[in-house]
Amino acid sequence: MSAIMTPEELKARKRRNLWIALSIAAFVGLVFLITLTKLQAGLHQ
Repeated sequence: MSAIMTPEELKARKRRNLWIALSIAAFVGLVFLITLTKLQAGLHQ
């Protein structure tokens, strides 16, 4: 059973999903940069 969504609700859902995807990508990028920084700091000791 699926609910029929209005065009406004669909637009809001797409916008919300985009922000969630961008947030996850930013978090992954941040973790990657922190990991690289820590690895490089460990190599220079």
